[in-house]
Amino acid sequence: MAALAIAILARYAFHLAGGWRRTYVIDSVIGLYLNVFVLVVQSFEKVPALKRMAPTQSEPSFLVAQIAVLVVFIALAIISAKKFSRHTALSA
Repeated sequence: MAALAIAILARYAFHLAGGWRRTYVIDSVIGLYLNVFVLVVQSFEKVPALKRMAPTQSEPSFLVAQIAVLVVFIALAIISAKKFSRHTALSA
């Protein structure tokens, strides 16, 4: 919630001015990552095939899934921050 609160502040209070553009994008991606993190945890708890692979969620398969999600979201944050900053600067 804190990440999304900062994103809302950047969007509505500071109108994405200056560095707030990048802050908005990064905090939005963090909020989405945390939701996907919970999705993976819940999937390993509820889906029978995944639960058999990692019954205690301390097995390597669970760790690999979480690291893969983290890497994807780090890449997404970097790409989005660069493109959003460049795109909005060109349209201003």
